[in-house]
Amino acid sequence: MTVSGWNKVRFSCRFRQIVIFLAFATVAATAGQANARNASIVVDFETGRVLHAVNPDVRNYPASLTKMMTLYMAFEAIEKGRLKMSQALPVSARAAAARPSKLGLRPGSTISAHDAILAMMTKSANDAAVVVAEALGKTERKFSQMMTRKAHELGMNRTNFRNASGLPNRRQLSTARDMATLAKHLLTDFPEKYRLFSTPEFEYDGRRYRNHNALLESYPGVDGVKTGYTNASGYNLVASAKRNGHRIIGVVFGGKSSRARNSRMEHLLDAAFADLKKPDAPGRAPQIASAEATENIVNASLHKPETPAVQSTGGKAGWGIQVGAFSDDAPARKAASKAAKHLRKKMRRKAQVLVVPVQQGTDTLYRAQLVGLSRNSATEACRRLQSRKVNCVPVPPALN
Repeated sequence: MTVSGWNKVRFSCRFRQIVIFLAFATVAATAGQANARNASIVVDFETGRVLHAVNPDVRNYPASLTKMMTLYMAFEAIEKGRLKMSQALPVSARAAAARPSKLGLRPGSTISAHDAILAMMTKSANDAAVVVAEALGKTERKFSQMMTRKAHELGMNRTNFRNASGLPNRRQLSTARDMATLAKHLLTDFPEKYRLFSTPEFEYDGRRYRNHNALLESYPGVDGVKTGYTNASGYNLVASAKRNGHRIIGVVFGGKSSRARNSRMEHLLDAAFADLKKPDAPGRAPQIASAEATENIVNASLHKPETPAVQSTGGKAGWGIQVGAFSDDAPARKAASKAAKHLRKKMRRKAQVLVVPVQQGTDTLYRAQLVGLSRNSATEACRRLQSRKVNCVPVPPALN
């Protein structure tokens, strides 16, 4: 072989190596976006106060938690008269071919909207989810786009849907905080239909299907919401429980088993209800981890931080962002300054570091904030920081 021929062979081999490397790098980068399986959040339903959070804004695979949004869309269609519970929905070949978990619907048959809804809630039936998607969006793809738009309208800004069932798709991502937001909207927007989530079992075509949410029986006060599992996601769960007049919403992503996930949720709910019983002042801040742990743990309100017990001097006008809470002023100031470096130059000039002390019992916590921004700038800043795995929540003018 000539020298020229050898060079062509070497170039070809080298080119293939580069292509393979880039392919793996792309997969790794995509996986990295949904890599922090261990994520959780617990929220006080009435106040929106976050009682616990670990990786609440890290994007993960929702698995069948996706069906919560499919159900939300179905409930909304019923409310607007575009769908009836008794309506017979056609089963397409595509719906019938959905992978398990499924009812085993036959192509060309029909299923009532009522049965499809209960099948999603209890059996987590993927074929039923596709049937509903096609009934409301004509195709599952169009329906998933409708789901994403609705999610963003509800404030679930880090969520994207690619199907109605939650079957694996590397671009279908959500967060613990977003799923808590969705659960809250299911409760507030459709309180009557939310009660269907507590259905213990569902009978269809001569078979009985028990609800996958074991906490409905094992944990007093739990009355919904949904389980989820794929190999990539691990064992997920959204649960809502009410005791002594208090309702809380819990979300767990990435359990190692259904038992471990359920046990984790029970522990979180126990801790949250115990926390709500404490006789501290109503404005007290939620529990915050040590400064060393705050890279992965954030406790800010689902909607906004509570009014600080001690007003910081020099409060700035306009919106702001909060990037963490610390047990000392210095690390809070450092975190805010570090976050500012990730902002665009124009935004960085406007942003001013503000540390807001908040009384928690006998201790003081220090909220790390950047203020002096517009509402749009605060939203953009949080989106930019979250893409760099920095936790962030926008703060309205009255609260900075």
